[in-house]
Amino acid sequence: MFGRVAVRSIAVLLVLLPPLFGGSVTAFAQYQMNVSAVDPVQPSIQIPRTPAAAEPFGLNAVPVTTGGVLSKWSGVVAEIRAESDILAHCRDGAQACPPAARKFLAVIADGRAHNGRARVGVINRAINLAIQPMSDIAQWGVTDRWSAPLATLTTGRGDCEDYAIAKYVALREAGVAEDDVRLVIVRDLAVDQDHAVVAARLGEQWIVLDNRRFTLIEDTNMPRVVPLFVLDHDGVKQFTSTTVADDAAHAAAPSALGF
Repeated sequence: MFGRVAVRSIAVLLVLLPPLFGGSVTAFAQYQMNVSAVDPVQPSIQIPRTPAAAEPFGLNAVPVTTGGVLSKWSGVVAEIRAESDILAHCRDGAQACPPAARKFLAVIADGRAHNGRARVGVINRAINLAIQPMSDIAQWGVTDRWSAPLATLTTGRGDCEDYAIAKYVALREAGVAEDDVRLVIVRDLAVDQDHAVVAARLGEQWIVLDNRRFTLIEDTNMPRVVPLFVLDHDGVKQFTSTTVADDAAHAAAPSALGF
């Protein structure tokens, strides 16, 4: 998922993307279970880490002031704020609490009952199980739609950025500091497609929450990716440098995020 507008804004940065999984939801679910069994994942591209990195992958990032990614993120942040009122009413014991809100609050409560890596793992697993992978074309008839958590849990379907948005909000609601959570867009070289994940900082490590696996891995252990954008409470930043192999520079311009 990612619009063509977003793609052009990153063409200078060496990324692009064709389609990811053309298979069925069932086929993808099997793929997810298969990759989750690999622990740990061994990367084929190494990105060096700087001590106590401020951003995932130990890379510098500069603010983005215009473009499709910023527009999408700004829109979903507004939706998240609106949904926070619904969650607040449910916490106050409102009888008319939507099922999606009850489900999300249960995930948050389970996360709060744990600490550190266990908290991150509980939320990653719960959101992965709560959402069925489905493209925006199949679900909404559009190529690029980002949904806030309750909207996603209402349908029970979404693609990678919908999983990531739900995890981002759940981690924050569960008590993880805003400076320690990022939504990250990377280019997955293995499938020639952009992909959204969440990174949570534990000590000096950034741990990745991915809808394609239940296993948590460090950011620098993600296999064959090019980091593109990092999103958080401050807005959107674009990574300014990578040490990825030259094959990334020859990819075709991306048009949509994958599953």
